Amino acid sequence: MTNALFHSRLNHMVKYCVPGLDATFSALADPTRRAILARLAREEITVSQLADPFPISLPAISKHLRVLERAGLVRQVKEGRVRHCRLVAEPMRDAVEWIERYRGFWEQQLDALAGYLERDKRDEEGS
Repeated sequence: MTNALFHSRLNHMVKYCVPGLDATFSALADPTRRAILARLAREEITVSQLADPFPISLPAISKHLRVLERAGLVRQVKEGRVRHCRLVAEPMRDAVEWIERYRGFWEQQLDALAGYLERDKRDEEGS
């Protein structure tokens, strides 16, 4: 791949923007939030039930849930005094689509690097 083509693709990657994608990746960056999403992927549960296995306070769980809700990954429904939480997968699909868009590019780069290293190894062995 030529240097100009590489920079053209890289510039496209930098300029590519999907509304909400930053919020999704930011929300997914935290291990507690990823664990919350994993739990919600199994079942819809109340905030209290969700908080039980975590060694943090209920207010801390609520803060994590607000981040997930702002990213569109969680929906909370209040029934009386109880809040139920449900996973919303759509933003994660958008993130997967964004990653897939560049998978071919990175596979080409890694294949080129592997080829270079193999040629370099053969050249050293031949010397």
